[in-house]
Amino acid sequence: MKDPDPGAEPVAQNLIKLISNVCFSVFVFSVLIVTVVAITYQPPDPWLESAPALTRLFTQTENATFKNDDSVLKTGEDLPLLAPAVTPTPAPIPIAIAAPPPTVIERAGAATANSTAEAEAEPVPEPSCDEAALLPVNCSDPRVLVAVKRFNARAFRSIVFLGYQTPVNGSKADECDVMWRFRNRREKSWRKYRDFRRFKIGIGEDCTYKVAHPGAWHSGVNARPAKSRRSNATRSGKKPKVPAPSVRDDEINDTIPTLGSNTSFRKGRYLYYSRGADHCKGMNHYLWSFLCGLGEAMYLNRTFVMDLKICLAATYNPSKKDEEGKDFRFYFDFEHLKESASIVEEGEFWRDWKKWDETHKKKVPVKKVGTHKVTPMQLKKDKSTIIWRQFNAPEETENYWYRVCEAQAANYIHRPWQAIWKSKRLMNIVTEISGRMDWDFDVVHVVRGEKAQNKALWPHLDSDTSPDAILAKLREVIQPWRNLYVATNEPFYNYFDKLRSQYKVHLLDDYRELWGSTSEWYNETRLLNNGNPVEFDGYMRVAVDTEVLYRAKTRVETFYNLTKDCKNGINTC
Repeated sequence: MKDPDPGAEPVAQNLIKLISNVCFSVFVFSVLIVTVVAITYQPPDPWLESAPALTRLFTQTENATFKNDDSVLKTGEDLPLLAPAVTPTPAPIPIAIAAPPPTVIERAGAATANSTAEAEAEPVPEPSCDEAALLPVNCSDPRVLVAVKRFNARAFRSIVFLGYQTPVNGSKADECDVMWRFRNRREKSWRKYRDFRRFKIGIGEDCTYKVAHPGAWHSGVNARPAKSRRSNATRSGKKPKVPAPSVRDDEINDTIPTLGSNTSFRKGRYLYYSRGADHCKGMNHYLWSFLCGLGEAMYLNRTFVMDLKICLAATYNPSKKDEEGKDFRFYFDFEHLKESASIVEEGEFWRDWKKWDETHKKKVPVKKVGTHKVTPMQLKKDKSTIIWRQFNAPEETENYWYRVCEAQAANYIHRPWQAIWKSKRLMNIVTEISGRMDWDFDVVHVVRGEKAQNKALWPHLDSDTSPDAILAKLREVIQPWRNLYVATNEPFYNYFDKLRSQYKVHLLDDYRELWGSTSEWYNETRLLNNGNPVEFDGYMRVAVDTEVLYRAKTRVETFYNLTKDCKNGINTC
């Protein structure tokens, strides 16, 4: 019998080596795959929409005239809010649990506000257990404000409190009026709003103050701001025909900026778009074209010359006719636009230009551009004081502002949607409506109008948005006797009366006094309109309905919930 070869390795040892080599190879291969994926994978930005997404969001074009559904209108401050329409049915607001502390960046700087944490963390002085000593309530006692803060933090979770004023006495010995500034969590802007309420103050089991009963929106009249000195009186001293508003929003600054001296005008660089075929088109079309021009001005590092006068398309007017002379500031936040971009009003620009030519022999250098085919990239190095794009082509397709931003220019020009917010005056109406429902409401968005009559494109819409059909759907997703706001283009006010058997129904027309002849909105818009009354038109109605919709706890949409018809007609889903 032969002795085993001393140089041979055991079979088991060879098998172990083979397995270890295979495992190591698998490990190396796995690491290689993970590394390649980590390098090449680019996750979507959770904060910003992509350029194609924004394009699909704001435009759905078939031809140069833009065929859009204007039932819901979006502007820059709404972009972070876009989400699926249906949200879970909320449970009743729990009173015993405080909301998580929010962090707020103030407009003026980096100051932050954390109202909930402040209310919970603020030290409370040792109370006196003598109940008689606590009544009548001393509203300036810091413990009263602490009680109000704690109540608000529990009851109004959808708003962020930015600052309180010292409470003042109400009408009774146990009542205090308190005013605070706030913003809504759903609104991504820095804008602030005011509320002042009357609270009935009671005594808790531990002999500290508590809120026994909260007042309604704007019920604390003793804490409201003093009336503004500004009035609608003319320079001649005559009394205004319309009463001044009780509370004026002094934070709105939509004055027209001036260019200054002639010297500064000559040193400036301007981009001027003359009127084209975009005039009197729908508001989404107007914004798409306007922001193209503003984007080109930013690309060229120039001041954009803008016309504040808008032609409101017939679709927003009961007369079904275009209306000239509407002010941009009726609809959009001009103050925010001024802070976001370099702009000058067209009339001011022409006055300064004419004054320069009258007082100087050397004329202002002007480059006139007669076609959109001259790209922004070709104008980048132009030294002329004024680049004047003239949209005078006979064909409408050659005559639209937005054509400047097409083709290769789309890679360079980015529309500054963040510069366009809805008017603060309209947003004050939105806040008033939401506040009257104590920020605890649901919304059903009902699209009817001409679409409900067009059976060819929307065969089921009319029946699916009947009162019975709406009520049946709402019973599935919204609890009975909730505040239900109906955002709709249905012209008949009583159409939704059947819903009142199950819900506390609110319609925009229930709040007509907010834009009536004695309202803050009415007086402020008159001042912008040379003393002439301003109509609360169809676009304003849609803007307010849209913003109230965004603030709802539960949203029920027409084309996502009420009907299976496609939003843009048959076979477009």
